[in-house]
Amino acid sequence: MVHSTIKQHQQLRDMFADDFYIGAAVTPFTIQKQEGLITHHFNSVTAENEMKFVSVHPTEDEYTFEKADKIMSFAKENNLNVRGHTLVWHNQTSDWIFENEDGSTPTRNQLLERMKSHINTVMGRYKGQIYAWDVVNEAISDQDGEFLRPSKWLDIIGEDFIAKAFEFAREADPNALLFYNDYNEVNPEKRDKIYKLVKSLLDQGVPIDGIGLQGHWNVYSPSIDLIREAIEKYASLDVKLHITELDISVFAHEDKRTDLKEPTEEMMTLQAERYKEIFQVFKDYRKHLTSVTFWGVADDYTWLDNFPVKGRKNWPFLFDENHSPKQSYQELTRLHDS
Repeated sequence: MVHSTIKQHQQLRDMFADDFYIGAAVTPFTIQKQEGLITHHFNSVTAENEMKFVSVHPTEDEYTFEKADKIMSFAKENNLNVRGHTLVWHNQTSDWIFENEDGSTPTRNQLLERMKSHINTVMGRYKGQIYAWDVVNEAISDQDGEFLRPSKWLDIIGEDFIAKAFEFAREADPNALLFYNDYNEVNPEKRDKIYKLVKSLLDQGVPIDGIGLQGHWNVYSPSIDLIREAIEKYASLDVKLHITELDISVFAHEDKRTDLKEPTEEMMTLQAERYKEIFQVFKDYRKHLTSVTFWGVADDYTWLDNFPVKGRKNWPFLFDENHSPKQSYQELTRLHDS
């Protein structure tokens, strides 16, 4: 049931109806606690963890779809689009896939078969219900002089594990949009590597439809110029762009304070200005940018609590801990009205 106070506020999805989908990462917990906000403001959802490998495929012969199914049912009941996240990643992947029962390492072909089977089963279950998938997540290295991130996928299969994942995904659901997703995506060095990877996949005829820019940013960085330059560079590949995990931390990267019980007025003003500037850039590129997803809904629940600083609360969203609109939300309404 949407509270009357929530209903009184202009819907985010309506504000940007001519621009892009407005999405939120959700969990079975938050779809209960934040249902009113989600159904009022958003027209797209992503499962925060519930569709990751370790969550749905803990052992070779066991799939655990209960939590993912709960999110899918909620989306269907409320006519929400769904982005799938994520199929192939170095993290949150079950150990069994990289190790045979006798302790030996699987061969390249064995691991490819396991990857294919996983993708077929997960995508097949939600075929026609999930319109876009983050097929491969965070495969690019953050280290200078290193292109792909070290991982067991890379060690055992080789560099073409990325291309293979996209090929398997296209076979599993020919109509789903297929994305490569990564963070630090506007950092010039990493941006150029992501561009190089995706261009190489396109040149090989690999079925990739878009790039996911996570958007884990803060009130000070990255600069608007860097965000704009990255979007422009990726858009030049003529692929779709999605902002997949947006949140604006109120802390600078080097700020390790843990004593704040609530955000300062300055933090809220800076955050509001940032959201307005960033969404202006998004609107400028709406021809290529077709979805913007926040990595959460309101400040009562965010993965940034305790990360990267233990014992620290963060306030990265448009709605506060009581689900009331913040200054950031008001700035977006002004942007819409201007």
